[in-house]
Amino acid sequence: VSTHQTAEMSKTGSKKDKSAKVEKAETVAAEVENNETCEVVLDTFASLGVVDSLCKAIAGVGWTAPTEIQRNSIPEALKGRDVIGLAETGSGKTGAFAIPILQALLSAPQRLFAVVLAPTRELAFQINEVFEALGASIALNSVCIVGGIDMVTQAIALAKKPHVI
Repeated sequence: VSTHQTAEMSKTGSKKDKSAKVEKAETVAAEVENNETCEVVLDTFASLGVVDSLCKAIAGVGWTAPTEIQRNSIPEALKGRDVIGLAETGSGKTGAFAIPILQALLSAPQRLFAVVLAPTRELAFQINEVFEALGASIALNSVCIVGGIDMVTQAIALAKKPHVI
């Protein structure tokens, strides 16, 4: 599913479509060399291209199957493509961008790897909690920098050169 197709799926979805029961394993058509199609099942994080160590971390936080936004965005992000995703609150958007960031970090470990911007303090703390939970088994160091907290404390946290800010 390309980024364009993902955007088109989002635009054309109706309220009726959203209320319809979604089957547990979503399938997408994939072209093979001789222009035939086959079905690819995207019902596990491993089937999206997520590495085993990260799949174990995902299972450790209790996520059993990827959500729609994760199925549509993670494979594209893992290919290095830019993704813009729209989904409702509680749909797994944070995981949709955190998992590819963590996988890229695993393949090329370095400090000050990613900066995530959030519109509110509360969302910034929630996003950081997801990174900490998913990154616990891979020794991820993340820090949440927000207004209203002592600048010296935050400067000290930044001086430790976290992987994710």
